[in-house]
This record gives sequence, C-alpha cells and structure tokens, in this order.
Amino acid sequence: MTIKVLKAGLSTTIQDLGRPGYFHLGIPEGGAMDRFALRVANMLVGNDEGAACLEAVFMGPELEFERDTWVAVTGATMPILLDGETRDGWTSFPVKAGQVLSFGFLKTGARIYIAVAGGIDTPVQLGSRSTYVIGALGGIDGRPVAVSDMLPMGTPGKPGQRALSADLLRPAQNPVELRVLPGLYWHRITEASQERFFAEEWTVAPEADRMGYRFRGGTPMEFVPREQPFGAGSDPSNIVDGCYAYGSIQVPGGTEPIVLHRDAVSGGGYFTIGAVISADMDLIGQMQPNTRVRFVKVDMETALNARKARRERLETIRNTLAAQ
Repeated sequence: MTIKVLKAGLSTTIQDLGRPGYFHLGIPEGGAMDRFALRVANMLVGNDEGAACLEAVFMGPELEFERDTWVAVTGATMPILLDGETRDGWTSFPVKAGQVLSFGFLKTGARIYIAVAGGIDTPVQLGSRSTYVIGALGGIDGRPVAVSDMLPMGTPGKPGQRALSADLLRPAQNPVELRVLPGLYWHRITEASQERFFAEEWTVAPEADRMGYRFRGGTPMEFVPREQPFGAGSDPSNIVDGCYAYGSIQVPGGTEPIVLHRDAVSGGGYFTIGAVISADMDLIGQMQPNTRVRFVKVDMETALNARKARRERLETIRNTLAAQ
C-alpha cells in the first residue's frame, strides 16, 4: 500500500540515517539533516530508528494514505492537520485509509520529519534510501518527491500511541551556540582573527541547504603571510586540495564561513578552520536564514563528552517511549 503525494511542499525528500562508507568515492553520507528528529519520529511509530522518513523544508507536503497506519511528525514547529483537525507534534497518532495529512505555516525551525509505521519502502541504493539529489541517488529516482508520486510503505513493527515529553528536547537558544573544534588550518589566520571568530555574532545567510550553511556578519579574516604553495590557488584561503570532514568550516576568501553538512563535497581547495562538533550538527539543520549564531571554541574532551551526553539522551528517550 502507498501514500499519494497531493502536494509536494517546497522541498520534500526521503531520508534515513545515510550511507556511510563511500566518502572516499566522493559520495557523502547524506541522510537526515536533523538525525535526532528522524530517530525520535521512528521511535514514536515503532520503527527501527534508521527507517526512511520524509524530510520537508519550510513547507510541508499534503499526503493521502491508502491504508490505516500510524504517523509521527517531529523537528520544526509547524501545524499538523489530519483532515483539517490539529494533531500534536512529537506524538504518534492513527491515520485511517483515505485521510489526508497536511500542514500549516512554519512557526519555528526549518525541517519536519514525517514517519509512518513501517517506514518509506523505496529501493535501497548503496545501503540507504536517502535522497542525494546532486548525485541522483536514492529516494524516488534521486529527486525530491513530486505531485502524484506514490510512496510505498513498509511492514509496520509495533506502532501505537506514544508521546515525547518536552523536557527531553534540547532547549531553544537565541543566539544558537555551535561548539567548534579548531582544526588543521587554524594557524592560517592571525590570533586576532581567531579571537574575533568566537567573539562576534554571525547570522545564517540565505545560502543554506543540505550541502552547507553560510554565515555572515563577522569581520573578514586576516591571514598569516605565506609563500603560495605549489598546487594551491593564489587567494590566501586556497590550499593544495585536501579532504573535508563532516561539519568542516571552510571560509572562501576569509569572509563568510560555510559549515559543510550532509550532502557536502568530500574535499576541495579552500582551507578549513575547524569543525562544528557532531553533537551540534542537528541544530544547524533547524536554522532559518537570519538566525543568530555564536561559535564557541571547545577541545576534544568537551566534544567527546557532548557526543556521550547526546547518546545518553537518546537512550533515555528510547527507554521512556518503550515503556509507553
């Protein structure tokens, strides 16, 4: 049985936890921009945490269901309507065959995650159903969902009524704090620029998508003088091509930092000053343009402790929902 797409929204794609293991071939891990929201959506409807869901950006789709099922919507705050009647987010609810799920205008955040019992059962490509649009891989023919698409549903596990308490969600921040571990090319900018990067407030630019988020508002960076390396471009921000880790912060020309996200390239010729720690990458996926941001310098121990705390919070949520 399937879900019929009546309206596709602004950009709605099928995403799971991605396809690790192919970065050396230039294929990014991909997957949900907000992995926490996707995991919880799946828990709420009794799926494996990595089951494929719909990720909708800024505007939700309109979907008609061909069979009875359970649905949960997590992530951004956006009115959820089932046949015009409001449903709660971060909560599973039953849907009858023939009913239509739609959404109101976005209130906070950027992306919602729509999980159905059994998951979206499109073909697996390189170990994942995630849509990688630039590479035309995964999802439905490697593209966002479109009007009249029929989305196959998998076999349900153990769906039922579950709800996540608000106190298990990460508190909202304004400005948002993104913790950063300085990296391999940190020495390329002066000490004054290093201090300003963390002292100043930045805002999310309109150029923000699955490949990366650009930030504006800070002072252009000053570079330490150097002799141009063989194989590197003439701009001080150029390097001999290097690899980019997930979360890397490149700064072309030293002016506007770009945090590389799920569908980013695996390497290039711009220096990177460090990386946003993994525990904070989900926050970026929920940022709208003009969101205020502060970068916070941390060490490896802090980064690892943050990752541990994130795992522990997910485990608490698993146990809480399993008991319902």
